Amino acid sequence: MPQTHENHRELVMRIAKTDFKLRYHGSVLGYVWVVLKPLLMFTILNFVFSSIFNFRNSGTPYYPLELLTALLLFQFFSEATMTGLTSLVSKAQLVTKIYVPRWTIVLGSTMNSLFTFGMNLIVLAFFFVLYHKAPTLSGVVMFLVYSALLYILAVAFSFLAAPFYVRFRDIATIWEVALSVIMYASPIIYPLTIIPVKYWQLILLNPVAFIINYGKQGLINGNFTTVGHFMAMAAGIGLSCIIAYLVFRKYEKTVAEMI
Repeated sequence: MPQTHENHRELVMRIAKTDFKLRYHGSVLGYVWVVLKPLLMFTILNFVFSSIFNFRNSGTPYYPLELLTALLLFQFFSEATMTGLTSLVSKAQLVTKIYVPRWTIVLGSTMNSLFTFGMNLIVLAFFFVLYHKAPTLSGVVMFLVYSALLYILAVAFSFLAAPFYVRFRDIATIWEVALSVIMYASPIIYPLTIIPVKYWQLILLNPVAFIINYGKQGLINGNFTTVGHFMAMAAGIGLSCIIAYLVFRKYEKTVAEMI
């Protein structure tokens, strides 16, 4: 029986749900780790950069909210790309034993991070209440739009890298290092305002930095980029995803032989 779009959606969701259930299987705290990990990192970084470097009093009164928002966005991107990168190898039985569309494996694996991100947004909402900060409707809408763009960017990377990871396992280690570089090159633990203005454009050429900066600024301070800049970034991410998918379709045929 030929597979339909409905079958594909069901398969993608089944892979995502299974990964999420197995993620912390056997751990004492279980799903609590989903929100505990980013909160622990936030607590440490917030103490260091609020108390020692005093970012809160350097023109960034809501620095803790900006830090937590940026951390959740970056963790979302990091987890989605890492699970997508290793998806074909980690689910080798689906690749070698039975036939399923390879793209569903990659997409289902990245969607695992969506569930985590959704749970973390509840924590973020709690902190907004704690700091008595109410975001505007436009800020919330644009934050969700930027989150969707970040996910599309992660999917694009996964489509591009997953087939090559089957053959070159060093890619995972290289990408871990690259993620560290991206984190410190993006306004996550520091506000963009401490960087000289002449370097802003260079920093924001990085789509991850662009999304994180304007995602948190729109949500917390109501500051948005221009329509032109937003459309250019969105178009670039959409085009990169299409190209990545075409590359994936070209190389997916040899994946089963190399696993």
